[in-house]
Amino acid sequence: MVSVSQIRMYCRTVGISGFVRAMNAKVTKSTGYCSVKRPGYEHPFRLRVPSSDVDTYEQIFINQKYDFVLEKQPKVIVDAGANIGLASIYFANKCPEAKIIAIEPEISNFELLTENVRPYPQVIPIQAALWNKSEELLLTDPGLGKWGFMTEHRTEIASQSRVALHPVMAVTINDLLDRYALKSIDILKVDIEGSEREVFADSASWIDRVDSIIIGLHEQLKVGSNRSFYCGSRGFQREWQQGENVHLSRGCLAPPRWW
Repeated sequence: MVSVSQIRMYCRTVGISGFVRAMNAKVTKSTGYCSVKRPGYEHPFRLRVPSSDVDTYEQIFINQKYDFVLEKQPKVIVDAGANIGLASIYFANKCPEAKIIAIEPEISNFELLTENVRPYPQVIPIQAALWNKSEELLLTDPGLGKWGFMTEHRTEIASQSRVALHPVMAVTINDLLDRYALKSIDILKVDIEGSEREVFADSASWIDRVDSIIIGLHEQLKVGSNRSFYCGSRGFQREWQQGENVHLSRGCLAPPRWW
């Protein structure tokens, strides 16, 4: 059963044709695709319909989830939890001089991410999970849709009764700094479904090399995420909440003008 609010959301995001394609896919229990061409964006990109891709698209491009003021042009952006690449595309158009490292652990998301960012040579896709150690993890599905996969140790999966999907290698911030010879990261965007607890539990060696952070916290998925983040991210001059995201900045980012 499709609600009126869902019909309205699909029509204002992907149009009537996208809604029809989504309903056909739902009836046939298949994956439908919808190509989107945003005004002001040279290259189109694809969404799966029906799926949480459409919600992500609405958040980023219509509700302006990552609308911020740049006080200087960033040179390096890390998009951790890049999903199908929509935030990376937004950043690539907003910050055309930046190298963008897009990290996504789940295979189907990563395949569409790679396709969507192909027209942007400054975006580097990496299939991995951001973590505090370079080790193999398991990707799990807590039932939140294509934007809600989690990475965990095998022992955690057994205790949480979650469905394991496939193994994935973890990558750390220090790995990224070394691999790409980065002096610093101007913007670190983090939306990793609770893994912020592990990432910021061991941040002392790299946190001073990050200028600004945009993070979605997931205490409801992994207890201790909030405390770990705030304990591991001290020293930023500015902090503000924008929608579901917490922003910290030493100077690169400022709140939007309407804030």
